[in-house]
Amino acid sequence: MRSKLFVPASRPELFAKALASAADALSFDLEDAVAPERKPQARADLRALLSTDSTLASDKTLIVRVNALSTPHFAADIEAVARNGVSLVNLPKPEHPDDVRAAANALEAAERANGVTAPIGLLLNVESPRALRSAADLALAHPRVAGLQLGLGDLFEPLGIARRETAAIQQAMFALRIAAGEAGIFAYDTAFADIKDAEGFRAEAQMARAFGFMGKSCIHPSQIAIANDVFRPSDADIEHAVRVVEAARAADRQGIGAYVVDGKMIDAPFVGRARMLVLDAARLGLLSEAQRASAGI
Repeated sequence: MRSKLFVPASRPELFAKALASAADALSFDLEDAVAPERKPQARADLRALLSTDSTLASDKTLIVRVNALSTPHFAADIEAVARNGVSLVNLPKPEHPDDVRAAANALEAAERANGVTAPIGLLLNVESPRALRSAADLALAHPRVAGLQLGLGDLFEPLGIARRETAAIQQAMFALRIAAGEAGIFAYDTAFADIKDAEGFRAEAQMARAFGFMGKSCIHPSQIAIANDVFRPSDADIEHAVRVVEAARAADRQGIGAYVVDGKMIDAPFVGRARMLVLDAARLGLLSEAQRASAGI
């Protein structure tokens, strides 16, 4: 999920284009992108889309950002979007683990009512000081939590922190990534509002990748290719990871705990990362047959 494109649920004319885009994931938005008076129609249009055969057959990760638990729209949103084919519900503004548990319980009830066969995960937005401080508690609140997503606009603007201040961004990224790591889930990067600043988007995406984030949110189709490129494992990284995995298999057979690959000392943490990278590369179709064989895939 290198790239995740936001799609306003109030713009059904964009649905087909989004499904045909190069984004790995689509996040249909019922929250900020939809005016209050248009939410019922947007919800109905999205429910219809999620019921079509073409949407169910899509290879994209389908996500829906619902309205916050505290709003009058949450219950109707969950009932409408808990459908087969939806992978994640993006929950905005959770402040307490009880918020997460309440959302998970509502989602479970909607799944039962709608005959959903595969449990839908929760992607939690971390976009307030309290949420950032308690991000690990939010992440550990329920087994349905699959990831944490940084929301720098909501986090920074009320505090008067410049959105492009690198030191502040790095601290928020690090805190979120460590919280996600404690829970064993993924961290996902925020949106970048300046659509015309492609280099700024790339730089922030590169920062997020360096901090171990899975991918970056896109608010315009022009940002998709950049996110896909930044979060694509490089050929050199893939080759090294394959050699590490191959060496690990040999070391396991020989009972060796640490060894050298490409001049680098390798032990269990490096093997774990190499295996994840190899799996990502395989999912993206980037491994040759020889590499697949070497990695034991």
